Amino acid sequence: MQVTREDLNPCTVMLNIVCDASQVKEGFDRAFKQIAKTIKLPGFRPGHAPRAMVESLVPKEELFDNAAEIIVRNSFKAALEEQNIEPDQTTRPSVELKLLDDKTEAAEYTVKVPLPPKITLGDYKGLPIEKPTINVTDEEVEKQIEEFRKRKQTREAVTDRGVQEGDVAVVNVKIEGETGEGRNFMTIAGQTFPQLDASLMGMKVEDMKNLEVTFPETFQEKDWAGNTFAIQMTLNSLSGVKLPELDDSFAQSLKTENVEDLKVRVRDSIKRAKEDMLREMVTEQLLEKLHERSEVFVSDNMWEALAERRMRETADEQKKENKTLEMYAAENGMTMEQLKEAWNEKAKLHVERALMIREVFVAEKMELSTNELNDELYVMAQEYDIEPKEMWEMLQKNEAVDELHFRAISRKVANLLDEFAEATPVA
Repeated sequence: MQVTREDLNPCTVMLNIVCDASQVKEGFDRAFKQIAKTIKLPGFRPGHAPRAMVESLVPKEELFDNAAEIIVRNSFKAALEEQNIEPDQTTRPSVELKLLDDKTEAAEYTVKVPLPPKITLGDYKGLPIEKPTINVTDEEVEKQIEEFRKRKQTREAVTDRGVQEGDVAVVNVKIEGETGEGRNFMTIAGQTFPQLDASLMGMKVEDMKNLEVTFPETFQEKDWAGNTFAIQMTLNSLSGVKLPELDDSFAQSLKTENVEDLKVRVRDSIKRAKEDMLREMVTEQLLEKLHERSEVFVSDNMWEALAERRMRETADEQKKENKTLEMYAAENGMTMEQLKEAWNEKAKLHVERALMIREVFVAEKMELSTNELNDELYVMAQEYDIEPKEMWEMLQKNEAVDELHFRAISRKVANLLDEFAEATPVA
């Protein structure tokens, strides 16, 4: 067996493995015996018929699949021992079969081996952040009232449609060529500036667009104001405020005296929505700053699977609208390669941040209480517009209870980082 090693990064090793003829022969022999046991011939017990009589009945594709699995499993284990590699047990290696031939008894494949993550957590106390001041104007109240439809909820995350005027959105803007993760902004759709508003309308959460933008002279980021840049814009989150048609009878059904009373409630709901968005934006800042202070290395395997899953999910979403993934990329100013690279970057960042969050949780010796898990379950149920019990059953059915735990951990760590942060108020 010949093994060639390439260290792709501190946590990923690529092995090219050329198997010996004896390994290939053994793999095919064992695969044949396994399949032969399932074939029944008159006068013979399963697995005891002469090979010459059984060979024509063994499906070739099944034989090769089983042989490949046996050959890779055994030779990969031997290669790890030879190279003195201890892979990450929580992440699967990825295998690409290059050659498999039973006649010449040849097999060759590459395997990307994940190593355990390497994390050096930076100082997470005193992270510098900016906190915008929250104000609600009469114009905002009137605009939101126009959007109210058929629901009593005063605020809910929007996941089933694109951006509409009046929505509260958190967007990430990254200048082409600049390093880092871009900058996050909380805005009311329709109230930024015309060029950005037009591009933002219709985008869905996690949608990305490449475009050229000229920022107004009055733009809040002074180093961007008045300049034209090629940017990548990502919609991080979207929230809408919804209520039924506005009239006195509806206001009274909500135990308010009249429309004016209801307007007060609307103002409060907008404020809460902005507070929620502000918390999300602050969390983004905190994690970005912590990332800058830390060293985080992860295997490619950890984030590639996530990126591929999101590409498949996006393709499925587009198929429902009779569109292809290529059309989706073009509509957002990207080639397929650019779209794939954008998802790769996002997936890698997601994994690295998740590991940092867990490191802080462990470093602070935190624990989750039953109440904290119940609170998070209630929040998730609200997002899916179902009852908490139904949400819990869905998580169990999909083996996704870990997602509930991680969300609760993330919220607790974010609150801690915020508590320790050095915040600068921004008007």
